[in-house]
Amino acid sequence: MSQLGRIILVSGFVLVVFGLLLWILGKSGFRGLPGDIRIESERFEFYMPIVSCIVVSVGLTALYLLIKWLLAGGR
Repeated sequence: MSQLGRIILVSGFVLVVFGLLLWILGKSGFRGLPGDIRIESERFEFYMPIVSCIVVSVGLTALYLLIKWLLAGGR
């Protein structure tokens, strides 16, 4: 039960840090990574964050593997 509590705490901390990072990036005028598709016109706006999704996927995979490795005792 204590491992589950630790996982929930770490997950919550990561979500808070990620949320703060997104909030700060939004306030600073960040509009996406190079490679994200953005189409804008007078009456239409389309945004497809392809590269951003890849970066987030790689980061979450690395975080998952790190947590898995730490819970296994670093073996």
